[in-house]
Amino acid sequence: MTPGSFAEYTVVPASTAIPVPAVKPEYLTLLVSGTTAYISLKELGELSEGRKVLVTAAAGGTGQFAVQLAKKAECHVIGTCSSDEKSAFLKSLGCDRPINYNGEHVGAVLKQEYPRGVDVVYESVGGAMFDLAVDALATKGRLIVIGFVSGYQTPTGLSPVKAVTLPAKLLKKSASVQGFFLNHYLSKYRAAMDHLLKMYASGELVCKVDLGDLSAEGRFTGLESVFRAVDYMYMRKNTGKIVVELPHSVHSKL
Repeated sequence: MTPGSFAEYTVVPASTAIPVPAVKPEYLTLLVSGTTAYISLKELGELSEGRKVLVTAAAGGTGQFAVQLAKKAECHVIGTCSSDEKSAFLKSLGCDRPINYNGEHVGAVLKQEYPRGVDVVYESVGGAMFDLAVDALATKGRLIVIGFVSGYQTPTGLSPVKAVTLPAKLLKKSASVQGFFLNHYLSKYRAAMDHLLKMYASGELVCKVDLGDLSAEGRFTGLESVFRAVDYMYMRKNTGKIVVELPHSVHSKL
């Protein structure tokens, strides 16, 4: 894991490289998405049996891991997604209550089915979804912000939220909102990666990869397809982590 993106090759110090058993796209899902879910929930989530955990964008690159890790902690997991196919995927991961927000209103479902609120929210969408998640917090509930993808295409990179009322809402519930940025937890990174690799090797963890086979122009292959892959993500089409395949160049000097 190193700064930079969208390149066929990069040079890194050996100390930052992660050994993996094979060249498989599934391992790429763990580098950022898997470790973000693992470390944030372990350090900030205070997960325990019976806790209600809401995961937004639950069928996405990092949401898939938050769902599975919360289930392994014997929590009751609610996951938001954008299609019935993604709901089915979430059920296959053990998600107790998938919510397809294109078929059901997330706020209404949470209010009706979880009137006492949820204990932990793993939030990566931002904007209106963040506001719904704040309103759904239980007393002493914790909301972990790991991103706000709904705003990444705006000029500021942010989606507006109802910040004016946030202090009062948190005070009323003794609740908290905390950010998580992986770079601030690098001391925990190697152990997290080792643990996730073992889980995957033993069949305890699903690492869902989306190579773009269902996209209009087919599989994401070569750097030129990066644009399509990014659009595919912003259109909320992906299930799991999007991976672009980079075939070996015939002109490569490596």
